[in-house]
This record gives sequence, C-alpha cells and structure tokens, in this order.
Amino acid sequence: MEKDYKGLSGYLFVFIELILLVLIIFGFMRGMVIPSVVLTALFFLIAPGFTVVDPNQSCVMVLFGAYKGTIKTNGFYWVNPFFVRKKISLRARNFDSDPIKVNDKLGNPIMIGVVLVWKVENTYKAAFGVDEYEHFVVVQSEAALRKLAGMYPYDNFEDEEAELTLRESTEEVNDKLEAEIKERLDIAGIYVIEARINYIAYAQEIAQAMLKRQQATAIVAARFKIVEGAVSMVEMALDELSKKQIVDLDEDKKATMVSNLMVVLCGDKDVTPVVNTGTLYQ
Repeated sequence: MEKDYKGLSGYLFVFIELILLVLIIFGFMRGMVIPSVVLTALFFLIAPGFTVVDPNQSCVMVLFGAYKGTIKTNGFYWVNPFFVRKKISLRARNFDSDPIKVNDKLGNPIMIGVVLVWKVENTYKAAFGVDEYEHFVVVQSEAALRKLAGMYPYDNFEDEEAELTLRESTEEVNDKLEAEIKERLDIAGIYVIEARINYIAYAQEIAQAMLKRQQATAIVAARFKIVEGAVSMVEMALDELSKKQIVDLDEDKKATMVSNLMVVLCGDKDVTPVVNTGTLYQ
C-alpha cells in the first residue's frame, strides 16, 4: 500500500557538503591525506541523495527491492543515496483516442472514439501494479470502449424498442463508459476525472447506405405528417361547406373535391390552377 515518506531537508545537507568540501581542501593542504580521502568518499556518498520534487509530482522510493514510501510534497530533499527513485506525475492528463472500428449491438460496423481525463492517485499501484501505467490507460480505455459499443445499438432505426442508443443517449452512455474505465484502471491507481465519447459515426463501408436509410425515414415521417394534416384540412373544408350550406355536394362531387384537395395539399410541387367556367362536370 502507498505510504508517505518524509525526506530530510536538502538545504541542511547542502550546508554539510560545503563544510566537508572546506575540510577536504584544508586536509589536503595540511597533508592529512587519509582523513581527506575519507571525507571525500563521504562527500561523494552524500551527493547522490539530493532530489527535487516539483509541484504535482511524486517520487517513489525503493531500497533493495523494498518499497519505502512516496514523497508527494514538493520541495528540495535529501534521501538515502541507495534509494532507487522513480518520478511519477500527479498532474491531470488527457487521452484523446483515434476513432476505432467496432461493431454495435446489432453488428453494424461503427467508428467510435473516447476522450479521457485522468491522473495518478495511488503511486504504489502505478509503480508496481502494472508494467507501464500510461500504456495500461490507453489499452484499457479502448477495451472498455469496445465493450460499451457492443452493448448498445448505434440508433433505434432497426431496434425501435432500444431505450439507450450510442447516438442519442449521450449522458447515460458516457456515465456507463466512465464507470467501466474506472473499474479497469483502479488496479493501476488511476483516478478517472472524466470519460466521454468524442466521436461516433458509421464505418465508411456502410455510411452511404445508412445515410440513405435515414433520409428515407425522414421523408416517410414528413409525408405522414403532411397526409395527416391534409386529411384534417379536407375534413374541415367539407364540414364548413355543409354547415354553412354554401354548396350541396353529392358523394361523387365530394370524392372529386377530396381528390383535388389531397393532390394540392400533398403534392411536392406548386399546383397550377385551372379556372373552370362551366359546371363541375366539365
């Protein structure tokens, strides 16, 4: 488990190094070779122990294979020179994946990408739980994205009963994606700040066919509304003519009038009027 390590003040040991340097020079000048050599060895033994920890950075300490702790407070420190030190950044980082090709729940090939904001929370797990935690983040994020894409359809054109789709249920899908990535990255001590889908589209080989299908669906829906409105208008026209007794129409005349009105109201082009100067039967 992660534990804090309190390094000694580096400024104190800089002062000690200066004293040793003065003593070494003085010893050699006075011909005291053996004490000067000992002090020189001590000087070079202390020197490798200096370490600097920048803001939002940590330093993991290992001594002969044993984990000794992590320095997370920024500053200038001196530690055991035999420590093996590994710097791990605690800053928030972005992973913006390239779109990958996967199959949705219905088997349609789609292109989907994820943007992930993450940072190291547990330095012990990041250093020793996985080989390379940065590569681990990339691989597991894409694996979670593939799993999520296979759980939901791209849209509900083919599966009208689908409550969640990748294209429309943005918030719900992103929440599930974030939870899946958090579970996978916990082993590496990674804290997921945000995860969301940043790109989604049909794969190139079916994109044109799906576009035509979407256009056809939109045209059918529009025509349905037009016909529905036209029937209401024709019904209202017949009721008003009958109520106000403007003209007395038999069934044949009503059928002719309905046919003409439906053509005018449902046509996709402007109608050219023809003035009838005779009777209705001419």
